[in-house]
Amino acid sequence: MVDGQPITTYRDLDVWQRSMELVEAVYTLARILPDEERFGLCQQIRRSVVSVPSNIAEGYGRKHRGDYVRHLSIANGSLKELETQLIIAVRLGYVDREMTRPGWELAQEVGRMLNRLIPSLDL
Repeated sequence: MVDGQPITTYRDLDVWQRSMELVEAVYTLARILPDEERFGLCQQIRRSVVSVPSNIAEGYGRKHRGDYVRHLSIANGSLKELETQLIIAVRLGYVDREMTRPGWELAQEVGRMLNRLIPSLDL
């Protein structure tokens, strides 16, 4: 249940909703990366961030709990990949740390949510 309402679709999950906000924040950041990174780091950042809500949704749609947990784990891995790519963007001087803050904070929140959800399903 979410706010007293039953969960009827993956779109009802708070973790999916927050991960969609993460996609928006990271895509905004990716737009300011240098043009020479359009097919490099920018593309990698976009792929990893899109993977987070996509795997949450795909896992939710699976018939077996183990498949759901596996996809949540993949989403968590993509989140760690994204964090690394944000650090790389800062270390290479493409953006300053403050510019990554909205995405970074959302990534930390989504990570905490996944780290609570996964063990609750992994019985």
